[in-house]
Amino acid sequence: MNTLDFLSIASAICPDRDCVVSGMTRHTFSQIDERTNRLASALANLGVNKGDRVAILEVNCSQYLESYYATTKVGGIFAPLNFRAKQDELGYMLNNAEATVLLVGDRYIDMVSALRPQLPSVKHYISIDSKHEDMLYYDELLSASSPQEVASEIDDEDVTMLMYTAGTTGRPKGVPLTHHSFSVYVLENVDPASPEIEEKNLLTVPLYHVAGIQALLAAIYGGRTLIMMRQFEVKEWMETVQRERLNRAMLVPTMLKRVIDDPDFGQYDLSSLRVITYGAAPMPFEVIKKAIEVMPWVRFINAFGQTETASTITALGPEDHVITGTEEEKEKKLKRLASSIGRPMSDVEIKIIDEGGRELPRGEVGEIVARGPRVMSGYWKDAEKTKDAFTAEGWLRSGDTGYVDEEGYIYLAGRADDLIIRGGENISPVEVENVLYSHPAIEEAAVIGIPDPEWGQQPQAIIVLKQGKTAAAEEIIEYCRASLSSFKRPRSVVFVDELPRNPMGKVLKRVLREQYGQP
Repeated sequence: MNTLDFLSIASAICPDRDCVVSGMTRHTFSQIDERTNRLASALANLGVNKGDRVAILEVNCSQYLESYYATTKVGGIFAPLNFRAKQDELGYMLNNAEATVLLVGDRYIDMVSALRPQLPSVKHYISIDSKHEDMLYYDELLSASSPQEVASEIDDEDVTMLMYTAGTTGRPKGVPLTHHSFSVYVLENVDPASPEIEEKNLLTVPLYHVAGIQALLAAIYGGRTLIMMRQFEVKEWMETVQRERLNRAMLVPTMLKRVIDDPDFGQYDLSSLRVITYGAAPMPFEVIKKAIEVMPWVRFINAFGQTETASTITALGPEDHVITGTEEEKEKKLKRLASSIGRPMSDVEIKIIDEGGRELPRGEVGEIVARGPRVMSGYWKDAEKTKDAFTAEGWLRSGDTGYVDEEGYIYLAGRADDLIIRGGENISPVEVENVLYSHPAIEEAAVIGIPDPEWGQQPQAIIVLKQGKTAAAEEIIEYCRASLSSFKRPRSVVFVDELPRNPMGKVLKRVLREQYGQP
């Protein structure tokens, strides 16, 4: 089954159900099917053929979903672009993809106009929001095109999407993902559309991110109404949950923290929520612990994955977020909440290896590697980076370090580059950060290694204090004494106003090392 089948099946089962809600716009499944036919016809008339790349630069909106399915119907490859990218990064991605069509939202028109002389492959520009000179207009293309089904031969192993990694170091890397990469996960983990069962899913994660695309495709296959937020804003999020009586949502940790810490949190009726999935960045233990306490009716899921794996490869399920049982069982579950990313999905193999590629026994920290039908075959037009991304035996290197416990749960120790080695002892920044987050005065924390002539490296804490709170470096170091071994405790503390993060909320340790990584 390919991802195009998701829409055709859902449209047949629940044609009059709302498929997507974006701002004031609501479209049913049958309307989305017709609109994507019209856009697919327009793309075909523009000369888009099988394998051609159609790119989009816009925040979440219903046209995003339509553009993907229209591109798929003509057999093209959809390339969602990071709307936070700088102009030169955007130019690089478009040229690397050799996109022939670019759909663009109003807020990015000026940047794209400045780039046009540098984009030889782009033959057609389509303005999504309003008319612009020297651009086709989205609404006019739809109204002038046929609503008839556009047929093209699509194989499950055809590439359907070209996604670009965040590129925190170097240029973004293109990751080609097949229909099968997405469908194998969705078919295994999502119930198909039903005329009797209605669910509403709130999407706040940007659709240039694989977690957003996975959520979109899961909603279409499941016949769920997808409510899109253009960008996350905490009050709007709570108002939308309350107004639409939403059942599902996905949040990155910084979003969840803002929701539960908002002073008006208790003023909104969020009781319709049944499932909150979180991921994309490490979740501080104190945040998820508080979320469970203030929203006991919600089933939480921690999903871990990468663009290169078409998203989720391990999950910490709802049962792992219920802290019950004997004292020993409670302690074990609390430990899992603090740093585990759960167990592998059924279609994925995962192991921990050392620098020589040898599998490590349980409990020992090494690099997490994975393989399975959803793992990419390689980076787009980059044989060298592809070679570096895999072991000699064909396992994808995640770049994350961790270990496996006796029950098969995987624990993160941090990015491979972030691991701190003090006197031959490995220190997981995540473990130290979780202790720091429990300090009553600390809002955010990150731990890096700084050079030390005697020990090689020493852990240093970068701290953001809560508003109105104070704390001394010595006090924070001493606070860690009760929970951490001596060699793991931070030896120095730096106080900052905020931590540098990428758009998905991950702390940029590289930036911190550049700024504060000297003793």
